[in-house]
Amino acid sequence: MSPDSKKLFNVLILGISFMFIFTAFQTCGNIAQTVITNLNSTDFHGSGYTSMSIIYGVFSASNLISPSVVALVGPQLSMFISGIFYSLYIAVFIQPSTWSFYTASVFIGIAAAVLWTAQGNCLTINSDENTIGRNSGVFWALLQSSLFFGNLYIYFAWQGKTYISESDRRTVFIALTVISLVGTVLFFLIRKQEDTKAPGEEDSTNEILGDSSSARNKLMRAVDAFKRSIKLSFTKEILLLSVTTAYTGLELTFFSGVYGTCIGAVNRFGSEEKSLIGLSGIFIGVGEILGGGIFGLLSKKSRFGRNPIVMLGIIVHFIAFYLIFVNMPSNAPVAPMEGTDDVAYMIPSKEVAIFCSFLLGLGDSCFNTQLLSILGFLYSEDSAPAFAIFKFVQSICAAVAYFYSNYFLLQWQLLIMVVVGFFGTITFFAVEWKAAALLARGSDYSSI
Repeated sequence: MSPDSKKLFNVLILGISFMFIFTAFQTCGNIAQTVITNLNSTDFHGSGYTSMSIIYGVFSASNLISPSVVALVGPQLSMFISGIFYSLYIAVFIQPSTWSFYTASVFIGIAAAVLWTAQGNCLTINSDENTIGRNSGVFWALLQSSLFFGNLYIYFAWQGKTYISESDRRTVFIALTVISLVGTVLFFLIRKQEDTKAPGEEDSTNEILGDSSSARNKLMRAVDAFKRSIKLSFTKEILLLSVTTAYTGLELTFFSGVYGTCIGAVNRFGSEEKSLIGLSGIFIGVGEILGGGIFGLLSKKSRFGRNPIVMLGIIVHFIAFYLIFVNMPSNAPVAPMEGTDDVAYMIPSKEVAIFCSFLLGLGDSCFNTQLLSILGFLYSEDSAPAFAIFKFVQSICAAVAYFYSNYFLLQWQLLIMVVVGFFGTITFFAVEWKAAALLARGSDYSSI
């Protein structure tokens, strides 16, 4: 197998592994609040929103140390161990208790930071400036396929149900736990690149091979990776991209947790309200996969760079936010177990709700594929710290969004995303213009 084929194989395995793990985790996140409100046990007092807020809060803090962890144990083992913790979190729902639910939320927050830092490092070392756009699209399309499979099952299994029984819950979460474990094991199929440097490792032709494998050298690389992360955090490009990244954190919370809960709370959708949560997830996945395919796989044909794709993403999201505003009751995110009979500015339409799911997924793929691409291009030598900062900002904003989702009515959540999304698009443009200038001096821009 040629080196290029080997790298593409690694990207495919990376994407497939994440597809399995996040088929389980994203389906879990999509239905968690609905499942929790249907629990019979009076001993359980957890909240899906609070759990996700804990996860993303710990996730954000853990990104400060995740480059050092990846430097010590390597990306492959880092992803495997992280996958185990994802599986344990999902397994908690088989027989949930408040203490295990929130404890698992803390551990998966740490695991998520390590997993995504290792993923960014693995994607970068298996790409170059000519393939980073393609590989980002391939990975994103495979990852977001996870939204399709799990939610398809939810749609058919929960069709016509207004109440989720204990048997229904256990069946779903046992299956999701097994799926997550399959994805975790698949990480071992990734083939090591002989010329790959661990995160934070210096380029030095005089480095002695024996030293590079010593415990002392690994510790030095870990410390160096931490220092690089801190230093990189204050560069102009990272600060500008942080606004864009903050927006992806807010809208991630909305489409992965809040919007499904809103759909499930609208009584006017009738007996289909719970199964529509699964259908919504499917169409979010369709939008994500379509966006990843078009804007990733076909990126080499683009003569205009990343800005038009990000512009399309924000326009698509603004359309979705407006339609959600007029279609969904304002109290849908915080409705009680009985749901809500309120009406917004039109009679709630299932078709409009599902169309908005597609738009949310398509817009999200526009932003994330281009952020992955520009980070991989600008920071090819500092991939682990750069991706750690990306996930730090994204996750802390997701944590904040999950927290206020417990209290804010729908219109205020939408307004926050509109404002941050507008400024995030402008700051992305500024960084992309600089990237284009750098590329104009070195290579053909259309290849990125």
